[in-house]
Amino acid sequence: MTALSELTPTEAADRLALRELFDAYAHCADRRDAEGQKALFTDDTRFAVYMEGEGTEPTYVLEGREALTPVFDDLNRYEATTHFNGQSTVTINGNSATGESYTIAHHVYTENGARKIMVASLRYLDTFTKTDGRWYFAERRLILDWGETRSLGTDESR
Repeated sequence: MTALSELTPTEAADRLALRELFDAYAHCADRRDAEGQKALFTDDTRFAVYMEGEGTEPTYVLEGREALTPVFDDLNRYEATTHFNGQSTVTINGNSATGESYTIAHHVYTENGARKIMVASLRYLDTFTKTDGRWYFAERRLILDWGETRSLGTDESR
């Protein structure tokens, strides 16, 4: 870990904007706002998913903002999702940046009449770009570190 140094006002604003971008992604997912989620990405974005973990071949790779539509729309199959964002690190270099961030994602659904929850530990490796004063995801690699599915019980109170 590197020693902390004094931040310039610009770097502090950029760091806050990047964290807000990360949080907006999770918020849009949980609210099923696929259009809002897509708007967080550059037009020529690259989105790769590694369901078998780091060091494996990607499960799929999507190129371009519009290619994200089916992935984000797929969240509609869940009754509810909650994404808890954890630690994140970023390195800023002018109008570009890279980062790593962690999320615990909860997905509630019903299968064969039984309520279930799938919990996943996700790690994102991101490349960001700043265009017209706003940060966007230029590339996002989603890595599934682990997942668990279990019965949620029969409580209907939610």
